[in-house]
Amino acid sequence: MEALCRFFSGAAAAAASFFAPIGETVLCAVAFVAVDFVTGVAADRCRARRRGEEWMFRSRLAWRTVLKAGFLAAAIAMAWVIDACVLDFMGLHTARMLAGFACGVELWSMLENASEISSSPLFGSMRRYLERGAGNDDSHGGRSF
Repeated sequence: MEALCRFFSGAAAAAASFFAPIGETVLCAVAFVAVDFVTGVAADRCRARRRGEEWMFRSRLAWRTVLKAGFLAAAIAMAWVIDACVLDFMGLHTARMLAGFACGVELWSMLENASEISSSPLFGSMRRYLERGAGNDDSHGGRSF
């Protein structure tokens, strides 16, 4: 049993050292997801308060965010494997491009949430622009997280 424990701890340490170069990239992308989640919860609460409805935290939606962060970390890791092991001669930086795209999407979502929360004129004009020009797809039921 001790040998099996040593084997698995050695394998985990090897995997951690292999993926160590992308730790900051994954952490940055997951932080963007977390900030979007927090602002999404706050925006949902503000919407419920404006409608006069009772607000409650729904763990089902929180688990979607956990899954999103996990899949994003896995996708960045897979893109880094392509960069490091398959197309290492090209210098594409696909992991960073993927993380940058994901961070941009999360930033946009966070700004939408901020426009919902804040009464700032900047966010109000941004909300009006989003509602008229960007194609208002409300397929997620009004929830931005």
